Amino acid sequence: MSAFFAPLVAFVALQAPLSVAADSHAPSSAAEKHDHPTHDDHASVPGPHGDNEAHDGHDTATGVPAGDSDHEHDGDPIHEEDPHPEAQGEDHEESTEVHLSAEQRRTLDLEITALEPRALGSSFRVPGEVRLNAYATAQVTPRIEAQVLARHARLGDQVEAGEPLVILSSVGMAEAQGDLVVAEREWQRLTKLKGQFVSDTEYLAASVARQKALSSVLAYGMTPEQAKALVAASEKADGTFELLAPQSGTVVRDEFVLGELVKPGRVLFEITDESVRWIEAQMPPEEAAVVSAGDGARIAYRDTWLDGRVTQIHHLLDEVTRTQAVRVEVPDPDHRLHPGVFVDVVILVGEGEPVLAVPEAAVLRGPDGDWQLFVAEGEDSFIPVEVTLLRIAGGMAVIEGVPAGTPVVTRGAFFLQSELAKAGFDPHNH
Repeated sequence: MSAFFAPLVAFVALQAPLSVAADSHAPSSAAEKHDHPTHDDHASVPGPHGDNEAHDGHDTATGVPAGDSDHEHDGDPIHEEDPHPEAQGEDHEESTEVHLSAEQRRTLDLEITALEPRALGSSFRVPGEVRLNAYATAQVTPRIEAQVLARHARLGDQVEAGEPLVILSSVGMAEAQGDLVVAEREWQRLTKLKGQFVSDTEYLAASVARQKALSSVLAYGMTPEQAKALVAASEKADGTFELLAPQSGTVVRDEFVLGELVKPGRVLFEITDESVRWIEAQMPPEEAAVVSAGDGARIAYRDTWLDGRVTQIHHLLDEVTRTQAVRVEVPDPDHRLHPGVFVDVVILVGEGEPVLAVPEAAVLRGPDGDWQLFVAEGEDSFIPVEVTLLRIAGGMAVIEGVPAGTPVVTRGAFFLQSELAKAGFDPHNH
């Protein structure tokens, strides 16, 4: 082979694996090759029947006379020069798969779900607002006028039930604490003398005085445990006391400052369980009339969908918007929703026919424009599979083309598609 023609053969041989990897049904013989001619085939590779005779008998790619015996080739020159034809299939297999390590899957929070039929009825898309779950919220207030001495919790803190929140000091509490200490000591003294030098009337009066003093400190904000500790250490009846968290949750309000003199009923802390939120969806009365408690709902917030259910339907219309509020309860363990945020709510009404559906974000456009999703092959391999998108309902894509039970990627598909694009896979070899 001449030095002039060698670079061209090497170039053509290097292109062979890409062509086969892009199309697993690529022709394996020269005859099959010319059954599907392309523009590049006629421009650079001479055919067996003199396709390039119009160019003065010269090969257009090399300028070498077509009849030169040193450059005659039997069959397809691409297949003749490829020394590893089996490797082409391997390249194709790798180019249509995405492999992720266990660490990558954890970082991406990749979610894989077995495709199962689910009922999707008709839906209404309405605006909604995130609210505090009033059934999982508590306020901490003083019951008497008191001064703030110290705080133990701050806005955003996670607190447990019974955890100290703030230390208060009150003149009224000091008097009640002193009365309890005196009444407790008197009752204990008479208890030891009962039946000897103490009448039943005196003992009863001491017992009632003790109960009244104990009730006062409890009504002012002390707990039974705190009152018991006060009696055991009677010299500390100084009017100070702690307010404790009535429930576990997140501190979402703490509008006070140290040294402030607060009135009874003033809200010092508000604590709520953020794992479950309320959404107030505003619906026209005629639509709300077909909604029932227990109906499914989906909430669109930023780039994600959250599942919920209808729990209550208000009986009064909003006087301004003339809409009826439908309350949706949404589990939110990641604390994505915050009170006051506006969201889109899709109320799912009725039981439709079972269909195969995945989250809308799991179905993406492939390189050829067709819809596809990723199927999990084992734990670390993911393959794009074309599907037919029938409709979208409440953020769920109803599809065909993949059998039930197939493990598919329901979260993280966009990243897999990006990885596939970076690998340079193109099913049409463009």
